Amino acid sequence: MSDSTGSAVQRARRAWKLPFSAEAEEVAGLRRLVRLHLEIWNLHDLADVAQLCVSELVANVIKHVGPGTPSLLAVSANATRLRIEVTDPNSRALPVLTDAGTEAEGGRGMTLIDAVTDRWGVDLTADRKSTWCELRTSPTATKSHTVPPRVARAADVLELYACVPMPPRGATFSRLGATVAEETAIDVIADLLHWLRAHGRDPDDVLDRAQAHFEAEGETR
Repeated sequence: MSDSTGSAVQRARRAWKLPFSAEAEEVAGLRRLVRLHLEIWNLHDLADVAQLCVSELVANVIKHVGPGTPSLLAVSANATRLRIEVTDPNSRALPVLTDAGTEAEGGRGMTLIDAVTDRWGVDLTADRKSTWCELRTSPTATKSHTVPPRVARAADVLELYACVPMPPRGATFSRLGATVAEETAIDVIADLLHWLRAHGRDPDDVLDRAQAHFEAEGETR
């Protein structure tokens, strides 16, 4: 049972990446996507700060590398840290901390990130750089739970079907995260019913039998 618990926690925090063009118009969409994933990952308390980090990292690319630069946003989390990373193809324009005064119009981006994150840095290769920052995750967000086999398998199906990370059993879905998971589950069920009908089976009969199994197993837990 411990193996299924560990795999469920890993599924709930699966890293993701998204290519984007460094334009001011893209920032709002990136912020929404990050918030959505943190809602699903049960890291609601980090959403505001994470969105700020995304805004500043992308703004840094726009200002110092150039608008329209092809970039990559990567977000991951483990038991202790949330990592946000923006990669661009310019390894020479390095972000620096500046002592920007209150009247300064720019130069405060990395200063803000330094103030609100646990740590940040830059990884360099010959043709690109990745500017990243990390936030401590809540210790309660990764608490281990016993995950029944059917729940673990359902999480696998949903994640493969629509890239929806499932939280460990006992973690609370936000309203948004629950809606996303519910709509995905409905799509999965509808497609299975279409598949059954295409193969000469009675979808209503299968639903009735599945409901009976669900109720019987629920009574024995």
